[in-house]
Amino acid sequence: MLLLKLYLAFLKVGTFGFGGGYAILSLIENEVVNSNKWISATEFVDIIGISQMTPGPVAINCATFTGYKVSGVLGSIVATLGVVTTSFILVTLAYFFFTKFKESTLLNSALSGMKPALIGLIIGVFISLSKTAYVDLKSLIIGAIIGVMLFKTKIHPILIIVISAILGIVFY
Repeated sequence: MLLLKLYLAFLKVGTFGFGGGYAILSLIENEVVNSNKWISATEFVDIIGISQMTPGPVAINCATFTGYKVSGVLGSIVATLGVVTTSFILVTLAYFFFTKFKESTLLNSALSGMKPALIGLIIGVFISLSKTAYVDLKSLIIGAIIGVMLFKTKIHPILIIVISAILGIVFY
């Protein structure tokens, strides 16, 4: 029963999540932290951190790590399958029908309307994650340093992660 619930939760995330990993994080958080209470908000932030450092899409990595936390290896397989099921079906259908609807003004208009909503979802995730990530002055200082580095330099993201880890070791 738990595996079915895990699959259905991530099927919902994969079905209604539009715009990639960061936009989908709010849906994942709602399912695994708020609705089902499988993990805590702090564990969710940790899973996001691990998901960003490992290869692959963030949403799939979050599903895999959450599934493992909830129900071991089988849970990770079930959660991962849940989050990719709808995308797999849609990509398969798109392969056959995309050329027919490529010039559709209705489709292009719908996609144009979704773009601003995705930015709103990403900002919502940032605010939600900020509540658990920025817990004290040290975490604010690390966030500010990394933020300045991201916007003022062209440092590679892997180096940013390494610098963040070093700052975490130094401050904590």
